[in-house]
Amino acid sequence: MTMRLAAAATLTAALAAISSPAIAADSIAGRWLTEDEDAIVSIGKCGESTCGRIAKFIVPPPDGLDQRDINNPDPRLRKRKLLGLPVLFQFAEERDLWRGRIYDPKSGKDYRSVVRRKSANTLEVKGCIGPFCQTQIWRRAK
Repeated sequence: MTMRLAAAATLTAALAAISSPAIAADSIAGRWLTEDEDAIVSIGKCGESTCGRIAKFIVPPPDGLDQRDINNPDPRLRKRKLLGLPVLFQFAEERDLWRGRIYDPKSGKDYRSVVRRKSANTLEVKGCIGPFCQTQIWRRAK
């Protein structure tokens, strides 16, 4: 019996030593220029999760810097200013990427999203409906 326990302990230790460690996702925190180059999104901690807020407009929206979230399907949210609005929310690290939701203020819709750090200065941002995804590349803002 002791021989079996010793063999099991040795096998467990060997498996633990050769198993590969979990890959951690690179941080997505920072200020990022959207692919359309119309806004800068600031990504950081928001309570227990990570979110991204519109920090600056490069191209002002139609109603100027005071533009409201007029396309939101929820009438109670249509008075929110776009500047400072979370467009990435509920993001959590999952191995080598981040999963959450992305909001498009132009359509008023939100989508499943995956964000992956491609390099020190680029993010791959995907918004998905079912199996179909649209990908954008965001660049680090200067």
